Amino acid sequence: MFLKKRLAAQFCVAAALMVAGASVAEAGWQRSGGGSGPRGNSWHSSGSGSCANGSCSSSQSFTGPRGLTATRNGSTSCSGGTCNHSATINGPYGGAVTRDSSVSRY
Repeated sequence: MFLKKRLAAQFCVAAALMVAGASVAEAGWQRSGGGSGPRGNSWHSSGSGSCANGSCSSSQSFTGPRGLTATRNGSTSCSGGTCNHSATINGPYGGAVTRDSSVSRY
């Protein structure tokens, strides 16, 4: 459930940036972070994204305390009042899930 809400939030942000006509310089982003848990195990995450010409793309990765990495790559494009989104999440053991969605104005 958390993953669905997170993907929906990223989709909405990407769509809002495209509707607002943000330039590449205004719409590009990068982030990274990490930390240690109560047992001293560490984790790291990073991500980046950008928008241009009615499309936004982003990629993120998360490496957990056991050194296993999951990644997510997504894109959103809008045209004629319809935004289409696709994202693929690759798990640390080789599994993958792709989600596609579409939103239209009335």
